[in-house]
Amino acid sequence: MPLTYDVRLYTIEVRKDRPKPYRVRWLVGERKHSKSYKLKVQADGRRSELMSAVRRGEQFDEESGLPVSELRAKQGSLTWYDHSRAYIERKWAQAPAKSRKNYADALATITPALVKTKAGMPDAALLRRALYGWAYNRNRWDQTPPEDIAHALRWVAKNSMPVSALEDPATVRLALDALALRMDGKTAAPRTAKRKRACLSDVLGLAVEEQYFSIPVNPLSAVKWTSPKAVEQVDPESVANPRQVRALLAGVREQGPRGQHLEAFFGCLYYAAMRPAEAAALRATQCHLPENGWGTLTLRQGVVRAGRNWTDDGTAHETRHLKARAVKDSRLVPIPPHFVRLLRQHLATHGTAPDGRLFRTNRGGLLQETGYGEVWARARENVLTESEAASLLARRPYDLRHAGVSFWLSSGVDAMECARRAGHSIAVLHKVYAKVLDQTRERANSRIEAALREWNEPE
Repeated sequence: MPLTYDVRLYTIEVRKDRPKPYRVRWLVGERKHSKSYKLKVQADGRRSELMSAVRRGEQFDEESGLPVSELRAKQGSLTWYDHSRAYIERKWAQAPAKSRKNYADALATITPALVKTKAGMPDAALLRRALYGWAYNRNRWDQTPPEDIAHALRWVAKNSMPVSALEDPATVRLALDALALRMDGKTAAPRTAKRKRACLSDVLGLAVEEQYFSIPVNPLSAVKWTSPKAVEQVDPESVANPRQVRALLAGVREQGPRGQHLEAFFGCLYYAAMRPAEAAALRATQCHLPENGWGTLTLRQGVVRAGRNWTDDGTAHETRHLKARAVKDSRLVPIPPHFVRLLRQHLATHGTAPDGRLFRTNRGGLLQETGYGEVWARARENVLTESEAASLLARRPYDLRHAGVSFWLSSGVDAMECARRAGHSIAVLHKVYAKVLDQTRERANSRIEAALREWNEPE
């Protein structure tokens, strides 16, 4: 919202052939504004109001042409519901489909807490469906919702608090308390609460940018609130060693044609530390697989299932650039000779999908997490001991990625190189793999102590 003191008012223009012949004209910065009236006294009054604002030294908004005092009065009636939908409108075009779902999830949790009254409030489950599936899904704004959904949305629109109410820390705390709970009243997962808080901060930041508050500070910063503690570090108990990984991959392979097709997929998660979305999108043209020696995989994108309601083209999956990378960025990952041979064998046996993808369903579609998750669960059941199967050991396919990076670190690979291959920042690597790095440091310390003893140095 650009503000300026550069304001020029013109004399009232009279156009006798118009229903409202008296037009007030003024220039704010380089933008022209006007307002027409039926009576000259009305036009004179409006011009006087604008002139008074100029004399008071008020700034004017270039877009609307209004003085700040009028703009604030107008914005004071803006509700949280309308502002949060404006936030969705602004973010939608550039946001990945998965992020769109996350925005809708967060706002559908927060908005029911920011109402002026609970009288006549729709059922919580219905209100959730209305907000998540319709109010905050831009793809559905041109559709007519069912009557029960429409009624719920009308209730929210009528009873939503004004945005200005969130200048009060007590009101902000209502939103924070709401996002810390699940619909059943139990404590939300720490990562979920943290993600929803980030969305709340972003929406309030937009309100600050649009000058909906009297002070240019995000009101969230004034509230002391402790989010649920999240465990971001990889648990060493979940990290499989190379011998266990080989046994699990064999357990995948032994499940018939489906498992044989997925062995190399799971190998990508371990030997190249790829994310499942990156492996699902891997194409033959990205693979350099020499007959001898190390090969390389050039990763460029990932494919994520977000749901048909959230993508631009109505497909269930969305292909996106690499996580936390620029659109055309890539990541080069060296792979060891035995995995090169496995990928060469996979291509020779299974070929590729028409678009060059290495991994696919029986009908050539994109791999489904539920499908390869079943194969992985069966491999764990068949290969691991009863106690191992009941533990965290390689419980999820994603744990293979953690195992791959952990193996690199424990083998003495430089942390910066590990971060580069895994597609992490060095800060994230140290945070996520802190316990693994601690073990690596302990081994390094032991080696240093042994070397000191050889030279008769005191410990």
